[in-house]
Amino acid sequence: MSSGKRALVAGGAGFLGSHLCERLLGRGYDVLCVDNFFSSTRRNVEHLMDNPRFELMRHDVTFPLYVEVDEIYNLACPASPVHYQFDPVQTTKTSVIGAINLLGLAKRVKAKIFQASTSEVYGDPSVHPQPEAYWGNVNPIGYRSCYDEGKRCAETLFFDYRRQHHLQIKVARIFNTYGPRMHPHDGRVVSNFIVQALKSQDITLYGDGSQTRSFCYVDDLIDGFQSLMETWSEVTGPINLGNPNEFTIAQLATLVIELTGSKSKIVHEKLPSDDPRQRKPDITQARDILSWEPRVQLREGIGETIDYFDALLAQGETWKAERVGVL
Repeated sequence: MSSGKRALVAGGAGFLGSHLCERLLGRGYDVLCVDNFFSSTRRNVEHLMDNPRFELMRHDVTFPLYVEVDEIYNLACPASPVHYQFDPVQTTKTSVIGAINLLGLAKRVKAKIFQASTSEVYGDPSVHPQPEAYWGNVNPIGYRSCYDEGKRCAETLFFDYRRQHHLQIKVARIFNTYGPRMHPHDGRVVSNFIVQALKSQDITLYGDGSQTRSFCYVDDLIDGFQSLMETWSEVTGPINLGNPNEFTIAQLATLVIELTGSKSKIVHEKLPSDDPRQRKPDITQARDILSWEPRVQLREGIGETIDYFDALLAQGETWKAERVGVL
């Protein structure tokens, strides 16, 4: 049954975007999925194409978009180092010019607009865990800066549009998320480890593996998106969305080897430039304001993700890794 609302999901054919499109359709929305397919694939939304309330548009958000919608979700930006460092200038353009174009659209049609920001705005944090009030420790000229600073500028634009034009904005800071439909060659630790283990390749551990991350399963994250969008207009965020259970990268590698039954060996390589030593969200605001917290534990979520990649590899799927130079 239709809700009578139309939502635009920019970056809708990506990992998170495709899950969001699916969830919105399930709630009765008409969904306009917009994507330029730089780091995504139509395969992620193929199962939605027969739904009469779903529309797919190839478009780059660095160019204006003229449509009529009630809600806008801005997820348009490559989120893995392999992809966002491939064309760093375009990455910054996507975050900054893309935000300007979508905010302009929201202003014109009086739509509520959601920004998928990131824990990368905290950089290599000197505060642990990271609360929303922490301003971060970011290198403005490093290899990761195109993404980190692009997202920080996008947040600035959202709040300036709120103050200057009274837009109804929602800003979520996403911590490491994983699950089915991740790109198998996106360079992120979960997909790297699982693909390497399933192929019985050496598992590449950067540094000594003592650096920590907090991993949130995709279904939990999309629940958080929905909870934030449904709050009253005074709630703008930014609000951290992530799983506060902290694991070392070495622990993740061991778990992946165990659950895949792989004979892969762990090998160590040099830690990349500006790689954060630790990352863990303080989700006090999400609990208090949204009544939200993750439910899926790492072992369960990694098992689901392994099943997805196992099926993908069985199909001989290589995606577009050749184009981004990672094969």
